[in-house]
Amino acid sequence: MRTTLDLPDPMFRELKTRAAREGVKMKELLAAFIEDGLRGGKGARAGTSPVRSPLPVARRATGVPIPALSNTQIARILDTEDAHDGH
Repeated sequence: MRTTLDLPDPMFRELKTRAAREGVKMKELLAAFIEDGLRGGKGARAGTSPVRSPLPVARRATGVPIPALSNTQIARILDTEDAHDGH
């Protein structure tokens, strides 16, 4: 079925850009947005990248998570290892 939409110019440009970036036609993108809205979705659409899962957490053999380290802490550890490897 055909219909006409009046969209603000900035929204139209954003829609056109996004459709081009995703390699789909604007009508396909709009249909997906409308379908998602009708189903009460949160913006995910078939054919797009899935929502990313959280990063894995490193755990010791005991099951206790290893705390995240800052770049500074990692650099210190590497420097210490380099110093010991040189001897």
